[in-house]
Amino acid sequence: MSAPCAQIRRQSAAVVRGWKRSELLVDARVLPRNHRMTFEFLPTTQKCSREKAWMFKRQLGHDRGRKKPEQVGALDAQIIVAVSCGEAHTLALNDKGQVFSWGLATDGQIGIPVVEDYVRVPRNIKSLSEVQIVQVACGHHHSLALSKQSEIYSWGQNRYGQLGLGHELKNETAPRLIKSLLGIPFLQIATGGAHSFALTLSGAIFGWGRNKFGQLGLNDESDRYVPALLKSLRSQKIVHICCGEDHTAALTKEGGVFTFGAGGYGQLGHNSTSHEINPRKVFELMGSVVTQIACGRQHTLAFVPSSGRIYSFGLGGNGQLGTGSTCNRKSPFTVKGNWVSYSDYTQRANNADGYYCVKEIFSGGDQSFAHYFHTQNCLPPDDFRKCTCSRQIWTINEEMIKRWLQFSSTRLPLDIINEIDKVFSSAACLNGSFLATSNVDHHRTSSKFSGIDMNVARLLFHKLINPAHPQIAQQVAASLEKKLIPKLTSSPPDIECLRLYLTLPECPLMTDANNFSSLAIPFGTAIVKLDKAPLKVLENWWSTLENPLFMRIVQLFKDVVLHLLKLTKIGIPITERRIFNAFINVALKVLEILHRVNEKAGQIIPYDKFYIQEIQDFIDIRNDYINWIQHQAFRMGSDVPVTICTYPFVFDAQAKTTLLQTDAVIQMQMAVDQAHRQNFSSLFLPVMESVDPCLILIVRRDNIVGDAMEVLRKTKNIDYKKPLKVIFVGEEAVDAGGVRKEFFLLIMRELLDPKYGMFRFYEESRLIWFSDQTFEDSDLFHLIGVICGLAIYNFTIVDLHFPLALYKKLLKKKPSLDDLKELMPDVGRSMQQLLDYSEDDIEDTLCLNFTITVENYGSTEVKELIPNGAETPVNNKNKQEFVDAYVDYIFNHSVASLFNAFSLGFHKVCGGKVLELFQPNELQAMVIGNTNYDWKDLEKNTEYKGEYWADHPTIKIFWNVFHELPLEKKKQFLLFLTGSDRIPILGMKSLKLVIQPTGGGDDFLPVAHTCFNLLDLPKYTDKETLKSKLIQAIDHYEGFSLV
Repeated sequence: MSAPCAQIRRQSAAVVRGWKRSELLVDARVLPRNHRMTFEFLPTTQKCSREKAWMFKRQLGHDRGRKKPEQVGALDAQIIVAVSCGEAHTLALNDKGQVFSWGLATDGQIGIPVVEDYVRVPRNIKSLSEVQIVQVACGHHHSLALSKQSEIYSWGQNRYGQLGLGHELKNETAPRLIKSLLGIPFLQIATGGAHSFALTLSGAIFGWGRNKFGQLGLNDESDRYVPALLKSLRSQKIVHICCGEDHTAALTKEGGVFTFGAGGYGQLGHNSTSHEINPRKVFELMGSVVTQIACGRQHTLAFVPSSGRIYSFGLGGNGQLGTGSTCNRKSPFTVKGNWVSYSDYTQRANNADGYYCVKEIFSGGDQSFAHYFHTQNCLPPDDFRKCTCSRQIWTINEEMIKRWLQFSSTRLPLDIINEIDKVFSSAACLNGSFLATSNVDHHRTSSKFSGIDMNVARLLFHKLINPAHPQIAQQVAASLEKKLIPKLTSSPPDIECLRLYLTLPECPLMTDANNFSSLAIPFGTAIVKLDKAPLKVLENWWSTLENPLFMRIVQLFKDVVLHLLKLTKIGIPITERRIFNAFINVALKVLEILHRVNEKAGQIIPYDKFYIQEIQDFIDIRNDYINWIQHQAFRMGSDVPVTICTYPFVFDAQAKTTLLQTDAVIQMQMAVDQAHRQNFSSLFLPVMESVDPCLILIVRRDNIVGDAMEVLRKTKNIDYKKPLKVIFVGEEAVDAGGVRKEFFLLIMRELLDPKYGMFRFYEESRLIWFSDQTFEDSDLFHLIGVICGLAIYNFTIVDLHFPLALYKKLLKKKPSLDDLKELMPDVGRSMQQLLDYSEDDIEDTLCLNFTITVENYGSTEVKELIPNGAETPVNNKNKQEFVDAYVDYIFNHSVASLFNAFSLGFHKVCGGKVLELFQPNELQAMVIGNTNYDWKDLEKNTEYKGEYWADHPTIKIFWNVFHELPLEKKKQFLLFLTGSDRIPILGMKSLKLVIQPTGGGDDFLPVAHTCFNLLDLPKYTDKETLKSKLIQAIDHYEGFSLV
């Protein structure tokens, strides 16, 4: 109901009560009911700095009533920038943010505890002296104030909940902070008769108080004693709000007007006298861009600058509509007058007499006012859609930072230090900073869009925090540490309160290791403590970040984890271990949330960016895994040390391999122990038969598949967990690993042989996939799965030429078009071309339907990809569905029974939680090894026995010959010496080759002990002989015998 102070120059005029003109009126104050208007003649260059009023009940600021305007002497020394009037009390705000009040005090509405019923002259509200106020608003019997830190204070009557402080209070005589709104960046406050509103910078509206006529817009008529979000207007980009006695009007960024509440006199403008409990757009104003709105007690004004016209609607009994009559109006009607737009007015120049260019409109009680110009050099009309920076909350921007940085780097003025402290102590100020102003601006803020310009945030933070101004950095750090972060709540009142969770990681102070314990970790604690709903919003916002921005947040908490782990090397005192555990747990939990976001968003950053490669330097992964198993089994409390295995996404492939090996060793030992217990029991209990502690496979080379199947079919599931021992019939070899390696190599070569027809070979990719035309029993596929599982379980790599899709499926991940491109490059390219085809004539040009043609023993067969696929043509709308169905058929549908048998066999041996930690390409490298050869590293890590050492003449000749060999011969050497031409996932360093001298002369060949990666190398004296004998040896590597 109140209006802001207008700073009015000479030669301007305002229309007063019934729209009569006053040539000398310069400061229009619109007052409800018994209040009157203040006006005064001022020089052209002087701003409004005095407050005057006519009123009864001492609300004039004088000791008695006045019949004509007179200066309020008590405010003579103040520069007043805003005034607001209630039914019988007044607030005035000066340029220093101090609030003065006077008038009726029976309900505490003046904010000053007094014995008398009223205060005659303005008094400063002392309880707000430490707060810098930027806006004030008065209802009939209550008051609101908005501070620079976006804190809203309320006082006065609370009969209908208009203070927003809950049910308990009837009246409040001193300003009280509305804590439920802390953290929200506010643009404006507004009050009606007994209801209140607060509008955020991004257009969210919170209302509370009386709601008898639906004036809160909440789809009901119940009063609200605490602020409630008006959800229906959240997406409408509201930029200004004003209130009548029992109705409300809101202005949008596009210039639209919504009204709601009491409509008995037509004050809502909907061509009816009905009340509206939901916001409703004033359709009669559509097509016109409204830039100003104002509400009187029961009427409304709207200003359209393109025409210069003012529209009014509602109660007109006192002529407040300016239509020339006292009739009520139910829809917008033009106020009479020679109104012209600003552009038309300036064009008239010397012929502007009798025409009026509106500067600003006001309304209150049953009065309406228009401040206008009739001079040649008039100013454009005010636009309520644009904020007045002097009356807004603090936000970090270019201008503010420039002002801070202009002072000496070592000595800042006290007022600047205080300002920095207050800005960085206020969550609301940070949440209102760095707002996006592009096409998708901050008014679109939602659970999916933060409204933040992250690049601006980064640039401004880096401009502010720099080594040239250490005092600023110290003050910012102190404010964040002591005042801001400790006050962050788990349940913020609005999504706009979550913006600082995005922007603070961009502050260089957060990434400084010296601030990890004081800033980054407490900040992480606040993230972890967020309730489910706000955390979900934050996750949504994180998921929309660009790669570098998301990576910076991940890197911050990776650095925190690494920093804490380094402290373990120094040693953590017993008294501090509990705090240390809490710290590292927080950092890992934040990473866990970020990892979850990354996976759901389809990997904003590659999954390996979460790996902390150095982790094995600081913790023993094997012990950590054992501790983790114990924690899981015994459900230990929160005081136990953190186990990194709880957060496996930080492990790289090598660390995961160590985990898998540790798990296998534990399970093997358990199986062996159980076998020993059973054997011991069999000594005393004849019914108990003895068992072998190992899984023994006795096979013939010429029937390796049949012999293995016969044993494995009879093997119990528990026996798969035993260590594997392989014996080739007729060969005297001790299986210390080498025999086992060759067994896997030979049996996989046999099983994958085309003669069985179990797998189809794709010439272009040189890969294999399950054949849907095989006649072999599924037991064979089950066996292959078991063999693969046994190989991993027994730390042996096998030669499998499957695409990555196999390992995706084993890990329950869906194959994609990329997998089709890997297996069938030609078909994959065709599918991609189909997706890239942008014309609408796919159906006519390509003539495709949802079928696939397959070869079946020389003939072709058409298979439908979906029900009735032959009758479903592929077009621009369903082409993605067609490609998905094609990929699904190749990798899933056509081979479902075969793969299921394979998967069942594989997981029978190698299933479990640890396996699920792997990514598909990591599992592939685990099964078949990789080809990341580093031959120099191989030489570097080789050990020597006997007479040999690194600089022995024979050894130097050997490495010269080896490095000159072509790649294929080098791979053959690996096969000859280790049983595989690929290297383990742990790299060359894990091979640990050993070379020892052997007796005999140049006539003897080198001999490999694959069990131990040991090479017997005769003492050759010349290069040619060594090369000839080495190549001869590696060309004939199969078979084992004791040497």
